[in-house]
Amino acid sequence: MEMESMNEISVIIVNWNVREFLLRNLKELFEGNQDVAFEVVVVDNASTDGSVEAIRGHFPQVKLIGNEKNHGFARAVNQGLRTISAGHVLLLNPDMRVEAGALKKIVRFLDAHPKTAIVSGKLIDENGNALHHIRRFPDFFSQLLILTKLARIFPSALNHYLGRDLDLEKEQLVDSARGSFFAISAEARKQIGTFDEGYFIWFEEVDYCKRAKEAGYDIHYVPEIIAHDFIGKSFAKRKAYWKQKQFTASMIHYFKKWHPAWQSMILQMLRPFILFATRLHDAIRN
Repeated sequence: MEMESMNEISVIIVNWNVREFLLRNLKELFEGNQDVAFEVVVVDNASTDGSVEAIRGHFPQVKLIGNEKNHGFARAVNQGLRTISAGHVLLLNPDMRVEAGALKKIVRFLDAHPKTAIVSGKLIDENGNALHHIRRFPDFFSQLLILTKLARIFPSALNHYLGRDLDLEKEQLVDSARGSFFAISAEARKQIGTFDEGYFIWFEEVDYCKRAKEAGYDIHYVPEIIAHDFIGKSFAKRKAYWKQKQFTASMIHYFKKWHPAWQSMILQMLRPFILFATRLHDAIRN
């Protein structure tokens, strides 16, 4: 119990081969949040770029879990959750830059809003633009458009799902937020538990938000809490086929849990054709 009182919030970072972004992230995290007691756990999913050695050399205060293979995001997060001492927790991607004072703002907000399970803030991209990362829960029509690439022909059909009508300057309740900057309250974490490891990557944070809503909690977007998101630096190292394989598997897993069986069956029937087309695309590009 004494350990729990030492830190007001724990930060979990799942890393894969983005050493320089991670080091800059950690530097600014420690320098800009000295007004709050916090700890950092880095779960490294078998990086080959010297990330583990760099953390040990530059940030010995970080709790480091070095996996021998890539276990995916959800399982790595759960590894981190088992080691933390604080109640509140922030999931933070390695290719992020958190603005000074953000951790204290998260703690204050969660302490003041006991019905809130998850809080996220305004994410700014490399060009200084706010990202529309707050979304409504996936429905069959929107995911079918994404899966078949018809969304590229009819992009406005995704406006509702992508929350393009939501005011990014306004504090508000939302369905879900990007897992790259995803704070969970101590109380909600006790009630909702760990992440579903049936997701390797993608949809795991949407699933967690869905579980939070089902348990009667709120998900809040707070634009006064700001982080800079350099978006997908790990994913950039992966081929389209690998990404499509993980994305479609996670989508189907989500629909099996939360939607009528016929919807996941249709998505599952479409998956081999989508993967074949993606593999062909990779081969042509190579």
